[in-house]
Amino acid sequence: MFTISVQTHFRALHQLILPDGSKEPPHSHNWIVTANVCSDVLSNIGVVMDFSQLKSAVEIITSEFDNISMDRIDYFQRNNPSAENVAKYIYEKLESKLPKELELRSIKVEEEQSCWAEYTK
Repeated sequence: MFTISVQTHFRALHQLILPDGSKEPPHSHNWIVTANVCSDVLSNIGVVMDFSQLKSAVEIITSEFDNISMDRIDYFQRNNPSAENVAKYIYEKLESKLPKELELRSIKVEEEQSCWAEYTK
């Protein structure tokens, strides 16, 4: 199995709803997103896929977060904007954009250094 990874970043504000129903103070992060795509076979030019095409696809998705409060996105009006849910949201959006012969292995979302969530199916 071959795996390629790309990384991008965005800055966004979020505010988690806590177990007691209260909200934490709104705060922003410089989020880092890593997408891992794999395949059993390489293309005729010896790659899983072009890095720039993968990075562009991830950046199109993450651009909707950049410099806004996540609660402006419909998905996060229904789901807590945790790193876990951000990773799942990006995964589901990206999976549908990849060629069928490729597998999206995971999306890793880092809120701050050494604090991240990863989503896989």
